[in-house]
Amino acid sequence: MFGATFFLFFVAVYVYISLALMTIADKTSTPNSWLAWIPIANLFLMLNVAKKPAWWLVLFLIPLVNIVIAIIVWMAVAEARHKPNWWGIVMIVPVIGLIVPGYLAWSD
Repeated sequence: MFGATFFLFFVAVYVYISLALMTIADKTSTPNSWLAWIPIANLFLMLNVAKKPAWWLVLFLIPLVNIVIAIIVWMAVAEARHKPNWWGIVMIVPVIGLIVPGYLAWSD
């Protein structure tokens, strides 16, 4: 029962993040916004929105470095949406980090 609940929670969070990233890509006129639904490819999409080089994907694979890179990329995504870049730093706060993608996607 716990496993099924955890799985459903994981799927719900994945759908939410993917939908938010797709909306962010659409609002920033980034091509191929559908890549938000494909694992690993969604990192390429985030890098495109953030206007960072594609080789940064390698940095996402290095433990501890990936946390710093994710914060830098989310800060650049926030700037691409014309929001303060400190929203990228907020991503490391456990519960509030789930709110940030929705805020960046659906706020104007």
